[in-house]
Amino acid sequence: MAEATAQSGAPQKRRSRGLSEKGLAFWMVSPSMVLIALVAAYPILYAIWLSLHEYSVRVAGLSRWASPFGLGNYQDALQNGDFWSAMVTTLIFTVASVFFELLIGLAMAMAMHAAFKGQGLLRTVVLVPWAVLTVVTAIMWRTIFESPQGFVNQILGGDTVWLGSEPEALIVIIIADVWKTAPFMALLTLAGLQTIPGEIYEAAKVDGATAWQRFVKITLPLLTPAILVALIFRTLDALRIFDMPYVLTKGANGTTTLSIISYETFTANRIYGLGSAYAVLTFITVMIVAFIYIRTVGGNIRGIAED
Repeated sequence: MAEATAQSGAPQKRRSRGLSEKGLAFWMVSPSMVLIALVAAYPILYAIWLSLHEYSVRVAGLSRWASPFGLGNYQDALQNGDFWSAMVTTLIFTVASVFFELLIGLAMAMAMHAAFKGQGLLRTVVLVPWAVLTVVTAIMWRTIFESPQGFVNQILGGDTVWLGSEPEALIVIIIADVWKTAPFMALLTLAGLQTIPGEIYEAAKVDGATAWQRFVKITLPLLTPAILVALIFRTLDALRIFDMPYVLTKGANGTTTLSIISYETFTANRIYGLGSAYAVLTFITVMIVAFIYIRTVGGNIRGIAED
């Protein structure tokens, strides 16, 4: 009996001298956290540090604290009309593109979810624009709209210089972004559609519900969590838009976004402090929108899931 007790107690003693579950989890996660800190946290902190200083263009490495209290660059940025114009352009682009991407993406998802011959081919074709590189997409749409005698003007019978006038240039950017990113919205909403049991629709048909009633009363309520998640991803991504407008117009004709004004100030004009301040303000804007989404949309997702 004593030997059995000793034998049964030996493993417990060895476990007590080992790491606890929390300690083991900490050491397993630590390498990833260090990597994330190096990849993400360091550039953010360095950008904040740059935004608090004024740098000499003529003498490399010469800098001074941006007065007053290191916030001089932020004061200049917030007093600059170009910054607020870029803010308005970014918000208009975000609202318009995300709205149309949601509508078109939802229609695509409904079509891909329907059972018919050739469903696999349709899914492949719909997802092709999303797989195309953004730069290639921008060049394609620039070719379509660039010339007054181009493809679009020949169809419409006009001579509009789409990329050389305002607000036509911004409209072209929104169209190009919707064409490319609507499949992404369709993919997320399609995943939500596939989680809805088919028996619910069969029961609704038996009760005499029309297709529109089934869509409004069943599909939309059950699809709301997937739609909200898709909106979060696309909104935060649209607020940081850079490549599409830069390739199409380089920010001309009312298409300068927050990311473009940060890039131009920092890289082209070599005003490092002010350019970093623009970048930090863009980051803060995205974080504020993300916080609002989490506080409002996140609560709605949890409430719907509980219901």
